[in-house]
Amino acid sequence: MIKQRIGDLVFSVKEALQDWLGNRNIARITAYVGLVYLVMVCLLGIYWSFTPGHPATQFDRDNSRQAVVGSATTSALIDVAELLLDKPGGFISNDITPPGLLMDDMPAWEYGVLMQVRDLSRAMRESYSRSQSQSQEDPDLAKAEPRFNFSSNSWAVPASESEYRQGIRYLKKYRSRLSDVDQPQAQFYARADNLRYWLTVVESRLGSLSQRLSSSVGRPRVNTDLANDPSARQSTPSASEQRVKTPWLKIDNVFYEARGSAWALIHFLKAAEHDFADVLDDKNATVSLRQIIRELEGTQQSLFSPMVLNGSGFGLLANHSLVMASYISRANAAIIDLRDLLAQG
Repeated sequence: MIKQRIGDLVFSVKEALQDWLGNRNIARITAYVGLVYLVMVCLLGIYWSFTPGHPATQFDRDNSRQAVVGSATTSALIDVAELLLDKPGGFISNDITPPGLLMDDMPAWEYGVLMQVRDLSRAMRESYSRSQSQSQEDPDLAKAEPRFNFSSNSWAVPASESEYRQGIRYLKKYRSRLSDVDQPQAQFYARADNLRYWLTVVESRLGSLSQRLSSSVGRPRVNTDLANDPSARQSTPSASEQRVKTPWLKIDNVFYEARGSAWALIHFLKAAEHDFADVLDDKNATVSLRQIIRELEGTQQSLFSPMVLNGSGFGLLANHSLVMASYISRANAAIIDLRDLLAQG
């Protein structure tokens, strides 16, 4: 009896569909629907590919008169992390459906931003919030930093976005405690050695990006791994000359990773100028920091080419990776000079 009812229901639905379609070609309708879906996916992918502008640089806008040392850096970290998750399309590095699944430039940009977020959160946990090496770490920062180091391609339980939002919540708790006189355990120490600690990590990141960008042309490189130390050793022997070249399919990914890293770093450096103002003035280094920001702002210029070109340096076509490497290298050199300046008495 039940089988007969199910059969009658299927037959009636089939007849209704046939009446609605009439003489229409089902295959043609399916093709039209597929074409519309493809166009929508392409348009949405193009919209999601636009990198966001800079977050507002007015730190603690709602409570600027009561802002304390460290609130600018913490607010910058929160603003960048939130925009990473709330930009058009959201966080797409862990998407498993189109158009996010088919995109690779924006996930590379997100990865560059995420690496700077991870580095600054680690610096805040290990250096900024501690008066000396034997000091106890801040409990909120100790919980926030591991959240940002969670995998960026996890889409199931837990999703990457949920872990990063938990890290943002702990950062907001820390920021609230900074200005609370009843909770003196929460501190931010704006010292020259703390700023140098973070700049050391930034220098290493930018140096790696500069090398990967420059390797787009694939030139031979002399092996300097053990230079300047006659007693230095390495695990396994390597050739005295190496040819390093970024794979052709990875050139645009490295370009957008550098672009995202510089985008986040601009905001963090502006916050450092605010929190470490007295230290920078004492070392007469404020203008040096601003020059670093100026160099990094050059990496955010509009790309008018529909794709990242990989000319041969002095060839007919442009090489966008070398242009990006130029800005990154100059910023990195300026950071090295700034670190040396901060180390002076």
